[in-house]
Amino acid sequence: MTTLPFDDDLKLFALMKEQLYSAVLCDALDQVGFRQQAMRAEIRPIFPDAVVVGRALTIQSVDVYQPEENVYEKEIAAVDSLKPGDVMVASTNQSTRTCVWGELLSTASMARGAYGAVIDGYTRDVRLIQKMGFPLFATGMHPVDSAGRGEVIGYNCTINCGGVIVSPGDVIFGDYDGVIVIPKDALRAVVERAVAKVEGENITRNELRKGATLRQVFDKYGVL
Repeated sequence: MTTLPFDDDLKLFALMKEQLYSAVLCDALDQVGFRQQAMRAEIRPIFPDAVVVGRALTIQSVDVYQPEENVYEKEIAAVDSLKPGDVMVASTNQSTRTCVWGELLSTASMARGAYGAVIDGYTRDVRLIQKMGFPLFATGMHPVDSAGRGEVIGYNCTINCGGVIVSPGDVIFGDYDGVIVIPKDALRAVVERAVAKVEGENITRNELRKGATLRQVFDKYGVL
């Protein structure tokens, strides 16, 4: 069994990124009673190899219909508060009016040590963000600025992102299959089960490649 560094977030996140994936983590969440932790399927990575894992720092944006003074104030404060290993998670109430994210926010986030961002809404400057290799997940792309269209009204608060309740400090994991939320108090139980299942899947896969039937390996290992 792999030794898991639960006392060091950055080492744990590196191990999760290397060894785990969203589907096996979903299975582990199911096992411990969290069955609604996968965000809606339309939240997609902006490049296929993007993988994000880290602690959620949340922001809440709402639609507005006229420019306001200091419109970026809380958004700037949120980005500037990011720490190494954080993932920015933004709720826009599924807005189709605004882009809450772009290249400069990605640049600032990377400089702060953030591991990525998940936006329940649109982003822009996508080619520049792709070139940076910043793991960004969003519902779509749109070129408009947020000023006069959307405003961040709070950060480090509990939000609904992609249909999942996200609290500050929850662990976010996203890859090509989608984005999941691991409640912070369930992290150890979920990761231990996910690592054990991956190890079981590796054994099962080897036997399938050697010609064993799916029925045989499932009866033997109980892994599917």
